[in-house]
Amino acid sequence: SKLPSWARAVTPRIFYITEKAWNYYPYTITADGRSLQCSFLPKFSIYIETKYEDNCGDSENIFHSDKILGDHEVSFLDIAFDEIPERYYRSLEDPRFFSSAKTGRGPLQEGWRQHTTPIMCSYKLVSVKFEVWGLQTRVEQFVHKVIRDILLIGHRQAFAWVDEWCGMTMEEVRRYEQETQEATNELIGLVAP
Repeated sequence: SKLPSWARAVTPRIFYITEKAWNYYPYTITADGRSLQCSFLPKFSIYIETKYEDNCGDSENIFHSDKILGDHEVSFLDIAFDEIPERYYRSLEDPRFFSSAKTGRGPLQEGWRQHTTPIMCSYKLVSVKFEVWGLQTRVEQFVHKVIRDILLIGHRQAFAWVDEWCGMTMEEVRRYEQETQEATNELIGLVAP
């Protein structure tokens, strides 16, 4: 299991989580509290809003929410220089060494965000709620760290895999997404709906 021992102690051997996502590019919502369902934890929710902008991460209050202004932590993820868990490191996916044959982008150097064009920032508003006394803080911090790692690794891969998808039509992208979803479901033993 990939869960820490303290989480395995309170987690059943078999459970499921249902996630729903809405993609209105350049804005997406993933797993809002009403649609994320965990089979044994009714008081658990993850909510992720995403906005994409053509800048280096300097937009203030991108989500236009007064209620979160003073009650959040801002994290800048650097796909080239932030550490990732060692078990996920792949030299072929390291933006410090990757160079795209199709676009000429890379390798990324220190300070790349300030002088690289084109550039796009993926802003994420992540909210985690786990309303179980005695475990709330630990679980919420753990989930935030896992989500941060997933986002960092995923965006590193998107950069390093650019030659696989650059130049695709939207129809080709959708077909590629469908094939990837089917391969993933087969890998983990799910049947397509």
